[in-house]
Amino acid sequence: MKWFKRALIAFFSLALLGIAAIMAAYYYVLPDLPDVATLKTVQLQTPLRVYSSDGKLISQFGEKRRIPVELDQVPQHLIEAVLATEDARFYEHNGIDPVGIVRAAVVLITTGQKKQGASTITMQVARNFFLTSDKTYIRKVKEIFIALHIEQLLTKDEILSLYLNRIYLGQRAYGVGAAAQVYYGEDLSALTLAQQAMIAGLPKAPSSMNPISSPIRAKARRNVVLGRMLEVGYITLAEYQQAKDAPITAKYHGAEIDLYAPYISEMVRDYMVQKYGEEQAYTSGFDVYTTIDSKLQLMAQQALRNNVFAYDERHGYRGPTAVLWPADGAPLDQAAILNALKGTEALPDFMPAAVIKIEKQSAEVLTQTGQLINIPWQGLRWARTFINDKRQGKPPKTAAEILSVGQQIWIRSQGDYWQLSQIPQVSSAIVTLRPTDGAILTLVGGFDFKHSQYNRVTQAKRQLGSNIKPFIYSAALEQGYTLATLINNAPINEPDIRQGIAWRPKNSPDVYGGPTRLRIGLAQSINVMSVRTMRHVGLDNTINKLTEFGFDPADLPRNESIALGSPSVTPLQVATAFASFDNGGFLVEPYYIKRVQSATGELLEQSNPTLACLQDDSTAANTADDLAADMAIDMTQTTHTDSLSTQDTVMTANQAEQQSSPLAQCHSPAARHAKRVISEQTAFLISDALKSVIWGGGSWSHKTGWNGTAWRAAKTIKRHDIAGKTGTTNESRDTWFSGFGPGMATTIWVGFDDHSRELGRTAWDPTGAPDQISGAEAGAKTAGPGWNEFMKHALDGVPEHPAQPPAGVVSVRIDRATGKLTHKTDHTSRFEYFTAGSEPTEYVSEQTDNTDLFDNTPTEDLFQ
Repeated sequence: MKWFKRALIAFFSLALLGIAAIMAAYYYVLPDLPDVATLKTVQLQTPLRVYSSDGKLISQFGEKRRIPVELDQVPQHLIEAVLATEDARFYEHNGIDPVGIVRAAVVLITTGQKKQGASTITMQVARNFFLTSDKTYIRKVKEIFIALHIEQLLTKDEILSLYLNRIYLGQRAYGVGAAAQVYYGEDLSALTLAQQAMIAGLPKAPSSMNPISSPIRAKARRNVVLGRMLEVGYITLAEYQQAKDAPITAKYHGAEIDLYAPYISEMVRDYMVQKYGEEQAYTSGFDVYTTIDSKLQLMAQQALRNNVFAYDERHGYRGPTAVLWPADGAPLDQAAILNALKGTEALPDFMPAAVIKIEKQSAEVLTQTGQLINIPWQGLRWARTFINDKRQGKPPKTAAEILSVGQQIWIRSQGDYWQLSQIPQVSSAIVTLRPTDGAILTLVGGFDFKHSQYNRVTQAKRQLGSNIKPFIYSAALEQGYTLATLINNAPINEPDIRQGIAWRPKNSPDVYGGPTRLRIGLAQSINVMSVRTMRHVGLDNTINKLTEFGFDPADLPRNESIALGSPSVTPLQVATAFASFDNGGFLVEPYYIKRVQSATGELLEQSNPTLACLQDDSTAANTADDLAADMAIDMTQTTHTDSLSTQDTVMTANQAEQQSSPLAQCHSPAARHAKRVISEQTAFLISDALKSVIWGGGSWSHKTGWNGTAWRAAKTIKRHDIAGKTGTTNESRDTWFSGFGPGMATTIWVGFDDHSRELGRTAWDPTGAPDQISGAEAGAKTAGPGWNEFMKHALDGVPEHPAQPPAGVVSVRIDRATGKLTHKTDHTSRFEYFTAGSEPTEYVSEQTDNTDLFDNTPTEDLFQ
């Protein structure tokens, strides 16, 4: 009896000591315990996501991939797999599991090592949110007390939901929603039992038991999870056996990108980091909706790539990327060839291949996927030998003149056949704005983002060339010139002394025609006429006007070379300036972010762009026409349904924007009106003259009719509501094409990143197309085809939108040779537009003989 009393006293003493120890431990760690109430408002770290205007995912930024899900969105078997594996008594204990603690203690006492864990799901939540993963006694004590607090604050379902969304599951995936996407490319609801068990087994060792890096160990772990589910009674024996026998199907899936547009997404990333800070930008779950139109963006990307390919191929083949074995030596076996090819990363549009057989006019190659492909002569005949940018070898007649067995080459698909290819060295950029408000609809900063992240749309300042001439002439129109003003097209013998040398500008080609109307000077890009026009305006006034168009004064040289495009500017600046001609004379501010939303769908930012608003009642008709043009563009687009939790909010915003034009906001009190840089009348006159660049301005050719420098655009696009201007710099280092059609202004630039390298010339076109004439590269030939292809597809289905002269513009019939009024109605005359009061008052003499200036073949003037 005495022994029993002593034992009882010892028991209670130990109990009191234990309680005292626990209380002491609690008060010891109390100052370091976090406020678990923050779990009520916790914001899970989710990545920054960038979308097009119609809701297509462009990019995702952030180290942690997380797709938050509600508990009722998680499949029941996945919940059961997690509970069976991690905490079978989760719904029974109060945050700590005494059985698990005793089991871990026994292992520690018997082995001296902490091999057995005792953490409940609640304790893991405590550790993941508030503690480190260090295996120390003090951390475990803190974990226990935090878990007890969490159980008092949250329901079991809330705790489980936090766990399922927070737990790290390998491959940068946090939470089961992200794991489903990363490993299987599926939503949780589409996962099989085997796949759910695989994910449930990852928390134990997400790196060493990863199905991608360690498929054998991952499969063993998955089967352990399935065994626990069977043991607990969550699945039947048949379900267990079927899932246990299932193969490993996991493979890495990146973010589900709907639209690959890396240059614009990088601009968004940089903006968000600058504004919100790196940590918040990458982890707060911001959804950024850009102004990019997904359909137009794809068209722009393809047009740029096709145009670059065309330039690169007409300059010749630069040879193989490597020689895997000599043509006269022993060939490698297939395994060795495939191993060599797999060391080369495939690129968009390109695939590495090895030449294994040569026929007379074909070649057989082996790709890195083990596929044998025959390249027909159609895919080889372009490959004249590249000598330099100005010279190519003779046209090949056999495949052996081009390729040898054992060479590693690039190939790309042309749909019906495969073609020998090479990675282009030339660069290009294209950008499209909506003229009414400056929204950037497309932006492609280069041929391939992986090879160069340099955004040529916004960062590359290149000489403008003849793209500057519309701005020179617009200044002249506001100082008394008209489209019918005669300007002397003759050599300039009075050099600009500011140049420091005897600078004497010449035409290209070096031909002069005497007094010529301004419209023709712009249509045919006559250099000396631009210089004389600038002299009329004055150098200071010219620089001031160019500054008003948005060009940086620091980039504008103070000499007459400015008239020929010596300023260095970015393609975005050029497109913005050209939009002024289409929108009635306003300089809009380009923008690319429509709105920014929080992870919960709260609107954080909303664009408030500058609007090209025509306020006068007399121009209300034109405003309505512009509105109709924007509506026509909008109606061709479709709204993408995304899978975000904010889907309804996004859809409502997108649908509302689809149904209204930016100009509809002109009378809103919050509207920001764009600055006027030229009068509406001048904008119309220049726009009409720029149509002559495409459709003709008064020089007859048997081949092309009344041609301008961009006559290929007329043949390709075949609509009369487009206008544009070519541009070429000295020695063809930069080539441009800028212009506009209903609802969009587009600029494309082509050149080498190395400013010293010329685009050169060609002597032969590999496709045999009659349009691709030989000779020096220039705006119409080098940049123009890319603009033509894009605009042709972009405007497909958009009704033609004839421009209406604004109030203050009149039309009279003039004599083509003198610009004076005429009574004639034959090919020597045409109707011309003038600002009211500037039209000619004198008639041409009936005895004037103009037959030497024109072809006698009658033709219809498309601008009458």
